[in-house]
Formats: sequence, C-alpha cells, structure tokens
Amino acid sequence: MANSLYDIPLTRIDGTPATLGDYRGKVLLIVNVASKCGLTPQYEGLQKLYEARHGEGLEILGFPANNFKGQEPGSEAEISSFCSTNYGVTFPMFSKISVVGEDRHALYDALIAAQPKAENTTAMRERLAGFDIHSANDTDVLWNFEKFVLDREGNVIARLSPDLAPDSERLNEILNKALAG
Repeated sequence: MANSLYDIPLTRIDGTPATLGDYRGKVLLIVNVASKCGLTPQYEGLQKLYEARHGEGLEILGFPANNFKGQEPGSEAEISSFCSTNYGVTFPMFSKISVVGEDRHALYDALIAAQPKAENTTAMRERLAGFDIHSANDTDVLWNFEKFVLDREGNVIARLSPDLAPDSERLNEILNKALAG
C-alpha cells in the first residue's frame, strides 16, 4: 500500500510534477483546503504547526478542492497568492483536485481506502445538516480541511474531522507518536 501511495502522480501548485515519494521518510499531514470556507482560518494554525514541527520531520501538504459549495473557485495562481498573502503559507501546496465524486483524485481514492472513516465527525455532520448538507456516503471526505496523517513509512494512521483544529490535543498526540516512531 505504501508504495502505491508514494507513486501516485501529483502536481504542485506551480505546475511541476510531484509524488508523495518526494516526502518519503517524513510524517505527512494531508489536508484538502479551500479559500472561502468557514474553516479557512485553519491555514493559520496549519502554518504555525508546520513552523513548529517541520524540523522534526513533519510535512503538511495542502490540496485545494472545489467540491464543497464552490468554496475554492480560484486558479492555482490565485490560491497560491491568497495563501501566502493572507496566511503566510510556506508548506507545500498542490494543484486543485477533486476529493469526492466520480472524478475523485487517485490520491484520495487511496487515502480513503486505507482509512475509510474519519474520527469524531458527529458535531461537524450535525453542523452541515443544519445547512441541509449531507455527504453522499459515509466514507466520503466530509468537508474542506479533513486531515489524513501518514507515518514515516507512508501508512495512513489517522483520518480526522475537518473541524479538528491544527493545534488540537488529538492531532498533536497522533503527530507526537508518528514523529517519534
């Protein structure tokens, strides 16, 4: 499984080709992001986490996705500019992809196959239901800023609810264990 995750073709936000294999040996926090979401301020927390833990081997990888209520309408250049201007983002960002539906990117197919359910999504599901938003399927990415954590060997070890803050005790507990491993 790890090899297939590392080999999936990706494109950086600047258009250059990449794979997760470029980050082999690192702990990866993969997040589907959006610029016009109520959770967009998580960029700030993700950047702080990146600055604090990058030296220990953490890479945060942002994957813009426009799957949820059109909350990531911009081009790659606009997204890149928004992230650096508003949140000082320096962690790697990738080209816009789809994280749900028929056109879901192969990376998200593999992540979801490895970890079919995110933990602690009840409150977020209830919030979304209040806006009459329901996911088509229990294994689908629920919303922007859902988080997948991969250990240094490329195994998916956690999948976390979109509303879990980057400075949360739960995320840091998972990262501490993975970074120590």
